[in-house]
Amino acid sequence: MKLVIAEKPSVGTSIAAVLGAKERHEGYMEGNGYLVSWCVGHLCDFVNADAYDEKYAKWRYDDLPIIPYPWRYQPDEKKSKQLDLLKTLFAREDVDEVINACDAGREGERIFRSVYYFADCNKPVRRLWISSMEEDAIRKGFEELKPSKEYDNLYEAAECRAKADWLVGINASRLFSVLYHRKLNVGRVMSPTLAMLAERKAEIDSFKSVPFYAVELNCGDFFAYSERYGSKGRAEAVADACRGEQAIVTSVTKEDKIENAPKLYDLTTLQRDANRLLGYSAQQTMDYLQSLYEKRFCTYPRSDAKYLTDEMAQSIPAYLASAAKILDLPVPDTVYAEQVCNSSKVTDHHAIIPTASAKNLDMSVLPAGERELLKLIARRLFCAVSAAFDYWEITVTLTCGGTDFTAKCRVIRDSGWRAFLPKRRTEFTLPLVHAGDIFDNISTAIKEGKTTPPKYYTEDTLLAAMESAGADDMPDDAERKGLGTPATRSGIIEKLIRTGYVERKKAKRRTWLIPVNSGVALTAILPDDLRSPALTAEWEDKLKQIENGRYTPEEFLCDIAEMVDSLVKHYQVISGEEVFFPSGKKVIGKCPRCGANVTEGKGGYFCERPTCKFAVWHDNRFLKAKRVDLTESMVSCLLENGRVLTQFYSENKDKTYDAFLLLNDDGERTRYSFEFPERKRNRPFG
Repeated sequence: MKLVIAEKPSVGTSIAAVLGAKERHEGYMEGNGYLVSWCVGHLCDFVNADAYDEKYAKWRYDDLPIIPYPWRYQPDEKKSKQLDLLKTLFAREDVDEVINACDAGREGERIFRSVYYFADCNKPVRRLWISSMEEDAIRKGFEELKPSKEYDNLYEAAECRAKADWLVGINASRLFSVLYHRKLNVGRVMSPTLAMLAERKAEIDSFKSVPFYAVELNCGDFFAYSERYGSKGRAEAVADACRGEQAIVTSVTKEDKIENAPKLYDLTTLQRDANRLLGYSAQQTMDYLQSLYEKRFCTYPRSDAKYLTDEMAQSIPAYLASAAKILDLPVPDTVYAEQVCNSSKVTDHHAIIPTASAKNLDMSVLPAGERELLKLIARRLFCAVSAAFDYWEITVTLTCGGTDFTAKCRVIRDSGWRAFLPKRRTEFTLPLVHAGDIFDNISTAIKEGKTTPPKYYTEDTLLAAMESAGADDMPDDAERKGLGTPATRSGIIEKLIRTGYVERKKAKRRTWLIPVNSGVALTAILPDDLRSPALTAEWEDKLKQIENGRYTPEEFLCDIAEMVDSLVKHYQVISGEEVFFPSGKKVIGKCPRCGANVTEGKGGYFCERPTCKFAVWHDNRFLKAKRVDLTESMVSCLLENGRVLTQFYSENKDKTYDAFLLLNDDGERTRYSFEFPERKRNRPFG
């Protein structure tokens, strides 16, 4: 028997159907010499830090850095049933070969091997590597199985990436949490992404809007415009000089313009368009796309390629037939297949397109989200194989009242790929004019505007920024450039929102990603290495070298260990942490020792600066003996004036009397005394 392990149940059942494994069991399929099961994502992963040593259950500076050796793994408790089943299947005596059918990429390799090694299996393994769940692609993939050994370096790169993220995440999060006395989440990709959002917010907050003015010239059949002026008076002077005068055409230029067809979709570009055009979050797009892939209606979703392989050119008519059915449009008359086929630009997987089998799809049975996304993918295929958008850009320059004015328009010669896009606006066309033409009795108007700040990021624009961040620092052959991978960027965005550093806000039909104060503060205290995408650039270079066998995992992890060790030993706390991370509690007053805010806490009133030990306790022995219950207003008065008038109890006379309670603090100890208003006599107490 051959044991096939897929990454997800839906993929496993699709493979089983092609292989003829039709007998259904709990957690696997069987038949025709095959057992087909699945992993349900990660079934086991690194143990928690306290599994290495109980002391790590508490977060302490003196215990850092935490660098495990050897690394240990633990099952995911929620998925233990499936893991136990796989261990049983691995151990079956009739299983003589294992086939890794997990997703074809770094993480898929890691998911399979973590289970294979955890089960202590040593049976031979071969690798299935496919980009489509269509039956023909699966059959061809099983005919071309590769020895698992060919993917050893890919697994090592995946494992190194995971270990390095664990080392940085665990140590940096604990370090900054301990130093700043609050839980802070720090990550190699999450932190520089948050920094980009924070920097944009700072640009918006500091932006000063400046008004500007332009003069509009009404030439009868069209309008022309002056340059922008910073002074309204200057614009009014130009308008007055032109009103009722002649405008003379000084030049007419016609420039040939061509916009080439867009490339096919990779995951990030699809997520961007789905956010901009459909309003989907990156994670929604990922979920819809995964479902379409498992239903065999589109190709592998986690792709970073925008091309098909050269040998796929012969199949393009079949893909276009599917796209035509999805869009309810005829196949384009002219197809430029060479524009979308380039094997040299395809790594693990080709671009995202509809599958050939999607031509049999009844679109009405798909959920609305999947349906609209599939239309987007199909339309992109039509555009990508179409002619360029060809037009003239005509610029007319006029002079009137001693000032130059300009009018522009487009004249379309060939709509090309843009014919498949929804019509957004009618092209503006100028009348036929020539140099020397004169327009009489000109009327004018002043158009006012003001400069606008940069916009907050949407998921569309943030994905674009993540994709290009630090790209200039990465080698040309780096597997992936930018922050994160196409498959992980949506998860990073969701984590920033889940941890409370970023929030979604809807305004003007857009959903903006806006960092909250705690997120901005976190980026302010991080060192440059953790705030910059350069760290990812360096990692991707080394991970690529590991894949190619030019760099060892041991060297890589040694570098990471040295980095976190240096971070722990040399990071200096930025003073004023209470300003960066205010508690949000009501401020009672200012600390007499350090000037920071004093707020109410459990048992009394305390300085918010963690390094300052100033406190006004409710259970002070003297106050209890005198039956003085400190209220918020009393503490506020003490902090502001050093005294407050209140009632004291005399145990000897069993009665109360009025006196001033005085607060005395010498920087190390807080003591109380009282003073009678009439006699002004002090009696110290502790």
